Amino acid sequence: MLKNDRWIREKALNGMIEPFADSAKSEGTISSGTSAYGYDMRVSDEFRVFLPPDMDGIVDPKAFSDGNFTEYKGSACIIPPNAYALGRSVEYFRIPRDVLAICFGKSTYARCGIVVNVTPLEPEWEGYVTISISNTTPLPAKIYSNEGIAQVLFLGADEVCETSYADKAGKYQAQKHITPPKA
Repeated sequence: MLKNDRWIREKALNGMIEPFADSAKSEGTISSGTSAYGYDMRVSDEFRVFLPPDMDGIVDPKAFSDGNFTEYKGSACIIPPNAYALGRSVEYFRIPRDVLAICFGKSTYARCGIVVNVTPLEPEWEGYVTISISNTTPLPAKIYSNEGIAQVLFLGADEVCETSYADKAGKYQAQKHITPPKA
């Protein structure tokens, strides 16, 4: 069952989302906080922009070179044409054992050719969310720090899962920073 804004506020008071922002909409900003059936998380001011060392290499998730990223911190991040960056959420999430959260990029960015990807937040996963932001356009793209980047939808189960992310000791559990791929 999809969880509504009342449920999200109640869980946030118990530490599910910190810091929690109620619905934030103001002229000239990309909305964040609660929505009818979700929560619009914000992207922090920390980014890792992918810049390949040469055009002859390949991207291999089993042998990924962390040296392909340039660190950037600021009020906005410019992603080069046909490139991507990793960011992290402002919010720290603690997903309950009977909940699965899925994320979708906000339409404001999608309509500009900017694709946001976040894998599902499994039951009992916790941490800052690492966010992949792809610029599919032939022009540089601007991402605004501390504003909405993706909507998180919380799906409640009828019963708790047999094995949670914490039970599996998942490799991305309790991440505090932008985390590149781990083999």
